[in-house]
Amino acid sequence: MALISTNPVYEFLQQLSFEQIPDTVIQQAKVCLADLLATLAAGSQTPLTSIMRQLCEQQFAAGENAPQALALSGAGRLSPTGAALLDGMVIDSMDAHDGHALTKGHVGCAVLAAINSYISSTRRPVSGRDLLKYLVAGYEIGTRSGIVLHASCDDYHSSGAWNAVTCAALSADLLQLNREQFEHALGIAEYHGPRSQLMRDVDHPTMIKDGSGWGAMTGVSAAYMAQLKFTGAPAITVLAESVQSYWQDLGERWYQLEQYIKPYPVCRWAHPAIDAVIALRQQHTFHPDDVLNVQIHTFHNAARLAQKIPHSTDQAQYAITFPVAVALCYAQVLPKHILEAGLQDQAVREMFGRIDIIEDPHLSARFPAERLARVSIQLKQGESYHSEPFIARGDPQNPLTTQQTKEKFYSLTRPVWGQQTAADIDQLIEQLDQPDSDAKTLLSMVRQASLNGAP
Repeated sequence: MALISTNPVYEFLQQLSFEQIPDTVIQQAKVCLADLLATLAAGSQTPLTSIMRQLCEQQFAAGENAPQALALSGAGRLSPTGAALLDGMVIDSMDAHDGHALTKGHVGCAVLAAINSYISSTRRPVSGRDLLKYLVAGYEIGTRSGIVLHASCDDYHSSGAWNAVTCAALSADLLQLNREQFEHALGIAEYHGPRSQLMRDVDHPTMIKDGSGWGAMTGVSAAYMAQLKFTGAPAITVLAESVQSYWQDLGERWYQLEQYIKPYPVCRWAHPAIDAVIALRQQHTFHPDDVLNVQIHTFHNAARLAQKIPHSTDQAQYAITFPVAVALCYAQVLPKHILEAGLQDQAVREMFGRIDIIEDPHLSARFPAERLARVSIQLKQGESYHSEPFIARGDPQNPLTTQQTKEKFYSLTRPVWGQQTAADIDQLIEQLDQPDSDAKTLLSMVRQASLNGAP
């Protein structure tokens, strides 16, 4: 395979400064950061979190003469790789974080985990502007990495697969590795990255999710390995001549602006159906008890989501029938509905049996650029209501308002952190682009909130 002699990712990171990033991109980065931290708060209530805290404290505790990191998710002093693993998995345990249509996955989850693993382990001061710069860089590199991998590989791999390279690049730059070490870090991460076959978890939902924690851990590990002179084969998703068209607009086209924000903490593929159901319910003001039958016409991947009563939050998050039933009953879907306690809701269980999922080949043909669903609802009294194909709210072409993103932030954080702490963290995020802002203050407050809110 022919390789290029320059590395577009290395050059991008070497040249990027906060001042070069458009203000609209910085503002969107703050929105995505708030969304990730809110998802972390909600994710801290899942069974996965207590398991991973125990595992990381047992297996990834920091040595006396090694870098010591502090996970945002709350735990003892860990190695940077352990902190990245824990935070990536906790955020990923609640499927409420942002994503990008063409990556068919999530950038920010692993990126934030990797950035915090460095910031919490270094004695160097880190400004809020530095945090935002690296977050933006992660979205730009990560989105392209995901698109490249999907374009160059027939199998559908998880976000962790391509974010391993992203996290290696950010970590290598933060550790100030030279160009040769940087190249090896990317190669190590690409080679060792978790090529998780995501549809296996869609068919059998469990705690493995989108591989983001493992991808973050792999990328951070790769940078430290390269620092010690470990070598790796070239990262072909970055250096192959055949993929350069995906990298040539790095620093010009800002994919940060093209991420979607999810209103509901379940797989994005279920969102168009949820939105269509809620819209019909609000438009026609029928009572849930009046519903006789609901037909959801959607694309193939969405129809692959679970259509059985879930027995765990992981099954509920990778489902379509269950969150649609929740939406029909309550006109919203919140973490409390898909955590274990919410799975026993009798009204939702009764609604569940009235819903049919139908794959529509015309909608399947428009995936992944478009993810659509249309809904038909028949009432017991005989009335029928039908929607047009719905595109999910939160997409760049159908964005949430500022008020809606704030409402989501507080709906996820307030039950875990409390109103005052959530407001304080929200304010610190808003101020990150100010010259005197401090990233460590924000991240330390999140960490303490995670410890205080631990189940």
